[in-house]
Order: sequence, then structure tokens, then C-alpha cells
Amino acid sequence: MQFSHWVIFGISSISSTVAGCIIAANLSQSLSTPTPNPPSSATPSPTAKPSIRDIFQPGEVRPLPGQLDRVPLINSNSPEWIKQSGILLSTFPPEKKATPAAHLNYPINGEFNLFAHHFTHDPKDRQTLYIGVLVHNPGTKPVAIAIPAAASYRLEPDAPFQSKPPLLDNPNGQVFSGPGIRAVDTVLRGQRTREFPAQIVVKPGHYQLLMNGDVITKGLTKPVNGRSTLIRLKSNAPIYVATLAMFAPKNSNSKERAPTLQEWQNLLTQGKFATPRDKIPTPPDGKGSLIYGRVAGVQVGSTWRARLTDPGQTKLTIPNVGQSISYGLSTLRSGRLGTGQIQSAKLLVRYPDTAYESHGNYATYYDLTLPLTNSTVQPQTIALKLSSPIKQDQLVQGRLRFRQPPQTFPFFRGTIRLRYLDEQQQQQTRYLHLWHRIGQWVDPLVKFNLKPGETRSVQVDFYYPPDATPPQVLSITTEQISSLN
Repeated sequence: MQFSHWVIFGISSISSTVAGCIIAANLSQSLSTPTPNPPSSATPSPTAKPSIRDIFQPGEVRPLPGQLDRVPLINSNSPEWIKQSGILLSTFPPEKKATPAAHLNYPINGEFNLFAHHFTHDPKDRQTLYIGVLVHNPGTKPVAIAIPAAASYRLEPDAPFQSKPPLLDNPNGQVFSGPGIRAVDTVLRGQRTREFPAQIVVKPGHYQLLMNGDVITKGLTKPVNGRSTLIRLKSNAPIYVATLAMFAPKNSNSKERAPTLQEWQNLLTQGKFATPRDKIPTPPDGKGSLIYGRVAGVQVGSTWRARLTDPGQTKLTIPNVGQSISYGLSTLRSGRLGTGQIQSAKLLVRYPDTAYESHGNYATYYDLTLPLTNSTVQPQTIALKLSSPIKQDQLVQGRLRFRQPPQTFPFFRGTIRLRYLDEQQQQQTRYLHLWHRIGQWVDPLVKFNLKPGETRSVQVDFYYPPDATPPQVLSITTEQISSLN
């Protein structure tokens, strides 16, 4: 990439509004990973304090084609931090329940996904927290529930938050930087962690536990822990589902134990909301400071599948040399990047004190195909990049803005899958773990040459990782005229 194609300005300070999606556990980690330098013609003195510079990416930013499907996703992320046992999310009917308002009365049938992401900090006596997923068959015949992929991990010891290099190959899923990141990586690969069978069968009128997962703080240096879960499911008849939080009951000898199925049922029918509750979100037509809130409800849509082409065409013509075409990813109310598009999933049912939509689209599957074509008479070098520009709703002169050095917080961390034909026409599948700060200038996911008139498809897919902060962009850049050997 040539320096002349990127406009860099020195400035004294930059401010950016960051969505309230960065988990407080970040405070326990050291953010010391070095960042790649953007194109530059000068090497600064090793003792000089680096100046802050804006980097503007030339080219256009397009709305992402397609839309979310209609597959429901049970999204349990409020309250994120749990101090008192209770109901997190229930699709059960409110009748014969001690807290009717805690039950959303939304039976689930057919294909659906479930995402649960909860933490605790310094619980009383360091008592173990359990997160339960309870299902109920209200019908008169057995219900089979298939589980094609599922994963659940704790922050400690399964997947601690750690700084990582901006780009790492991750062929076996051993690179991760948090429990949510690891969970969606496992499901992306179509795998199940050991606690989940391939199928369960629920008898008529019966309840069954899908998960009874512990969150241990005793013995940790810092008493902060959590559990993140993503499950793909398909039932052959209507069922009800609930996510619940319970601090460990004790035996007569005061030793902790896991809650029983009956104890989970009692919590469902007799319990209250888990607390403390999160911040009240700003209504869609609200003014002033924007609070997104945490999500607790059933969202409509689990997958955004799209073919990225020129409008009305079947292919995507690569941009001119030095230019980019970018597509917004997980754009939201105050972060549309000039596209006017909000990708946040709508909620079919929700609690009044939780988010109005699934901002960030945590655990939503993005499956994007780019049929790139070189319409010029010369070979071209193409770079494909996923990055986190400075969050803006409207762009200055229509350009994405980055910053050197980047801001402190990690904005995107998680694994994506890349599938394409290489220069030898061999199919390549790569899993890449990304760890990007706000506004960080990053290296491409892949570069390749396109011959004159050649079309080559690239597929990028991933589950939007928990503990990332939207929005991001997927960019195609034509770097320079290249000779093919």
C-alpha cells in the first residue's frame, strides 16, 4: 500500500464515544500489545513521544446487503453482573408464577439459538454462582431437541481476558481472549463442549436442564468470574426456555453443591428477577445521552447472510488503485458510519428495563461472500481487511477515520473464518484471531493478485463476539499495480 494513498493529519487530541459494551473485567488486564504502524515515510526518534495522528481511509462505505433471517435467538445478557439469585430470562407463561413480569410468554419451536453472558464480582463468602438453562415441554408428546453445536466457558480458568497481537492464525481454536470469544469460536467450527449432548428428549409435561454451569470465585486472586454460552438448537415441537442464576446451595455439612433440577424449577416458579438490574436504556425516540442498556429478550434473527456485489450486479468490481470499498458490520443507532443502516436485531419480547434492540448483535452469525472481479486490463493486488475505525454516525468527507496510536480499549477481539482460492487455485480455509483497539490501523487478513478480467470469491464468516464493541468494517482495497509471476 502506497503512503500517497492515505491522508494523515497531526492533531492534539481525539475524543470518541464508545458504546457501553466493554466489560469491566478489562480493568484486570494489562493492555500492552504493540500496534502496527500505518504507512509512513519517516522513522520517529526512539525517545520522542509519539504524536496523535488521524488516518483517513479513502473510498466509499456501503450498507451491508441482505438482512437478518427469522430464526429466534434467546439473548440473556441482563443483568450482566449478578449479586442476587433470580430469573435472568424466561419465555414461560406468567400464570402460577410468583413474579409474573419475569416471564415473557413466548414458546419456541423449530430452529433457534441461545446466548447467555453473565458475570459476578466478589460474591458474599465467595459463594459459587450457577447459571442454569431450563427447558419445559408443555405438550402431550415427547419433544426432541437437537444440539448441532454448543459451547460454554468460564472466564477463569477457561478463557481469561488477555492482550493478544492484532492478528494470529488460530487453526485449532487455542487462541482466545475471553469466554464469549472462545464460545462463539467453538460454535463457528460446529463443535460442542463436553457438557452438551447431540440431542435431548423431554417427556410430556417435564422439565430438563440444558446446562448447570458453575462460576467459581473462591481461590481466585481477583474475585471476578463469569460464564458465556452459545447453543444452536432445533426442537420438533413448542417448548419454553429460561436462563436462571443461583448461588450454590449447601449440604448439611455446609459444603457447596450444584443446584438440583427441582431447585431450578422452584426458582423459576417462586423466584424474582436476578439483581442488580442494569442501567435503564434510552427509548428509541429519547433525547440526550444515549444508554443502550443490556439485552434480555428474544431477538428476531440469528444469521446475516449476504453476497456483497455492486448494486444490481452479481459481482463486486474492485475499487481503483489506492481506494477502498467498505461495508459496515454491526452498525447501530449512534454508529452507522455514514451508511444510515442499523443492523441491530429487533426484539420480539423484552423486559421494560432492558435494551430495545440487540445492539452489537452479540452471537449473531455473519456469513459474507465477496465475488471480487478485476475489470481492468492490468493485474491488481487486492487486500481484504476487517477493522475498527473511530466510531461515528456520520463520516467526515465520507471517509473512515483511524488513529495512530490507537485508543486504549480493545474494540474487536475474536476469531473469523476466511475461505478462498489461492494463487494456485487451491482452496484455503483459515481461522484468524483478531485483537483490535479503537481506531487501530491493522494489517490485511489476506492479499492476493487478480489477473485482468478474473473473478475470485472470498467468504468471511464469524459469530459477532461478545465483549467486542461495534461497529466494524470489512474493506476491499486495491493496493497497487502488480506483476504476476
